[in-house]
Amino acid sequence: MKQKKIIIAITGASGVIYGLKLVETLNQYKNISTFVIISNAGKKVLDLEIPNWKQKFSKYNLYSENQLEAPMASGSWQHNGMVIIPCSMATLGHIAMGIGNNLIHRAADVCLKEEKKLILVPRETPLNLIHLKNMMQLKQAGATILPPCPNFYTKPKTISDLINQLIAKVLDHLQIKHNLSPRWGDKKLFKNF
Repeated sequence: MKQKKIIIAITGASGVIYGLKLVETLNQYKNISTFVIISNAGKKVLDLEIPNWKQKFSKYNLYSENQLEAPMASGSWQHNGMVIIPCSMATLGHIAMGIGNNLIHRAADVCLKEEKKLILVPRETPLNLIHLKNMMQLKQAGATILPPCPNFYTKPKTISDLINQLIAKVLDHLQIKHNLSPRWGDKKLFKNF
């Protein structure tokens, strides 16, 4: 089985648990290597939301936003996609405008120019017109915009169930098989329907 390389970026929006869960999930696959970029603002949000995050991330390939010499800054480095989870509106705006002044922006720009999978999980509400225009521009450029919108037909019982729903959707778009969350049409879900 060919080794897959997935880039995961965590930015300064609330919901950094999504990024951590995606990293932990992908690292359970023997044929997937993850490359994690954490923005400076992302580190601050991690400090607030997951105080022991440094310990949890210590076993992964970590990059800071300033490491522009990292492999994912070049289009010649081969990989299987990038997920920015959560994606702040500042990061989304920089990418939409083609401003590559840190490693996350540059790696996302490389994904678009090389026609690689780029998934953005924006974490903001409500959205203003600038946010919506930036999302539309990125969608037109080839990105997948995947907001963390839970479904309730799966009857989630815990916050972990809701987090797993989003990670399952991300894995679907990366074409990675999983059994993290029930799917529509699952007979177990509809036995009393």
